[in-house]
Amino acid sequence: MQNTTKQALEASLKKMLLKKPLDKITIQDLTSDCGISRMAFYYHFKDIYDLVEWACYEDAAKALQGKKTYDTWQEGLAQIFEAVLENKAFVLNAYRCISRDQIERYLYRLTYGLIRGVVDEKAAGLPISEEDKAFIADFYKYNFVGIMLDWIRQGMREDYQEIVDKTALTLHGNIGNSIHNFLSEQ
Repeated sequence: MQNTTKQALEASLKKMLLKKPLDKITIQDLTSDCGISRMAFYYHFKDIYDLVEWACYEDAAKALQGKKTYDTWQEGLAQIFEAVLENKAFVLNAYRCISRDQIERYLYRLTYGLIRGVVDEKAAGLPISEEDKAFIADFYKYNFVGIMLDWIRQGMREDYQEIVDKTALTLHGNIGNSIHNFLSEQ
């Protein structure tokens, strides 16, 4: 039941975002649309921005299901772009109304999981520290997020598959090289 209420609130929020900006949507609007009490909303979320963050993470988790390996990371990245594009009105509205910091944190969290899975796979059995693996994943995470933020800021007009393909060309073999470079410095 708990997830059903959260999902209903998410659906209501996304529907309302097609009609008005996030900063004009109230908790009363959402609860009336869902047929629940304000207390039910507050049982699940502290405010609308908390609901936005939860909705973003839920969409991301669905998009990345099982796509965190070296062979599938490119597909995972494409699915992140697809999830953002499918929720274009939601994302653009959130991007305009929420601080850039919050959007970056969401994207960082999302892409870190994707990249860290690849780093862990490529580093399996190698004597590289957790700190070094985290640094490598962070390095690539910041690049991915910067590219995605530019794409969002420009209205998501560019074909995301071209961005994913160029990213794949740029990164081809680089995560493995980064791991080996760290090992040779030890």
